[in-house]
Amino acid sequence: MNYTVTELQNIVTEAQEAAHTAADAFEKQYFPDGGWGACGFAWVDIWGIKGNTKLGRAMKAAGIEKDYKGAHSIWNPSKYPTQNVDTLEAGARAAADVLKRYGFTAYAGSRLD
Repeated sequence: MNYTVTELQNIVTEAQEAAHTAADAFEKQYFPDGGWGACGFAWVDIWGIKGNTKLGRAMKAAGIEKDYKGAHSIWNPSKYPTQNVDTLEAGARAAADVLKRYGFTAYAGSRLD
């Protein structure tokens, strides 16, 4: 993989748009009356990219930082206005799917608050 900073920013934007669409669909399907379940957080981890490589430096320049686990992470990719962990995780899974299509090893993560 060899992406420029601009290409990475476009990929992240595409992933975030897919995440928001998925989170919105989940929320409307399972919580149509505005109620919601457990509170939590969701993110996407991108594994296997060293920070000192050309791609790693491009990811940092694109705003995708490494986290304490050693993965590059995108926190709350859906930016959906809820604290429902299930809704946020649906968005994170959709974002991970977009990233996988571009060749990244990406997984959704979540935790309860």
